[in-house]
Amino acid sequence: MAQKSNPGTDLTPEWFERIRINTPAVERRAATLPTRRSIKKDHQAAWLLNAISCIDLTTLAGDDTEDRVARLCAKARQPVAPDMLASMGVEGLTTGAVCVYPTMVAAAKKALGNSGIPVASVATGFPAGLMPLDLRLAEIRYAVDQGADEIDIVITRAHVLRGEWAALYDEIRAMREACGAARMKAILATGDLKSLENVAKASHVAMQAGSDFIKTSTGKEGVNATLPVSLVMCRAIRDYQAQTGHKVGFKPAGGLKTSKDALSWQMLMVEELGRDWVRPDLFRIGASSLLADLERQISHYVTGRYAAAHRLTMA
Repeated sequence: MAQKSNPGTDLTPEWFERIRINTPAVERRAATLPTRRSIKKDHQAAWLLNAISCIDLTTLAGDDTEDRVARLCAKARQPVAPDMLASMGVEGLTTGAVCVYPTMVAAAKKALGNSGIPVASVATGFPAGLMPLDLRLAEIRYAVDQGADEIDIVITRAHVLRGEWAALYDEIRAMREACGAARMKAILATGDLKSLENVAKASHVAMQAGSDFIKTSTGKEGVNATLPVSLVMCRAIRDYQAQTGHKVGFKPAGGLKTSKDALSWQMLMVEELGRDWVRPDLFRIGASSLLADLERQISHYVTGRYAAAHRLTMA
C-alpha cells in the first residue's frame, strides 16, 4: 500500500523554536552507527538489494538527452544482471525512482512504460532555488503536467539563516499546492544551513508545510549527506509523527558512495525510526554512483570474486 500524503499542519513554532542540539553528542552517536552491527553474508546481500530498491537513479547533467534518460530508465528497470538475481532467488527488483530535470520527464515516462517505477523531477530553480517564487511554482506545474509522480523542491536557504520561519512555511506550502497529487520532497541543502539546530528547525517547518519527504541535499553543495545531519533529520521526523501521527520519508543525497554507506544509513533508519523506513515509500537514496558499488558487492556475493568494471552496466 502506498504511503499516504502528508497533509501538513498550520505553522506551529512551539514544536521547534526551543530546539537545542548537542553537536558533539550527535557526532558521537552517528560515529557508532557503522560499528554497532556486523552484517555478513546472506543478511548483507539482502540489505544491499534493499538499498537498490530505494535508490532514486538520477541524471541531472547539462548535456542530458532523451537517449541518456532512456538508458538510465533501462538500468532502473534492471539494476542487477538477471542471472545474478536468479541465483539469489530474486525477481522484480527495480530502483525506487528515476529522477530527471522537468524537460526530461516525458522521455522518462515513455522509457519506463508500465514498469510502475515513479518519475521524480527536480524543480524550483534547482539547485540554488534563487528564482522568483512564481517561476518556481510554474516549473513545478510544468513537471507535473509532463507526468512527474514526485517533485524534489529546493528551499530558500536565506529564510533559514535569518530564522524567517513563516516565510519558509509559506513558500513550501505554495510549492506543496503546486505539486497537486505528486509527492513532494523538500531539499534542505543542509550543507548551507550552518548548524544542526537550523537543520532541525527547517525539517519541522518543511513537514508542517506538507512535505512528504525531507531530503538532505541537492548533491551540489560542498557538504552533502552526513550521518550527524541525517540523525537530526530522522529525530525531527520521529517528533513530527509523535505530534501528528503522519509518517514523513527521508532521503539522504550526495555523500553515499559505497555499499558500507548504504548499510550505515539503513541501520540509522531502523534504529531511529523503525523498519517501515527502509522501504521505498519512506526511504530513498539520492546517489546514483552508489549503484555500481552495490552491484559489484552483489556480484562478489554470488560468484566469490569482484567483477571487472567493464562487466557491470553503467548507471
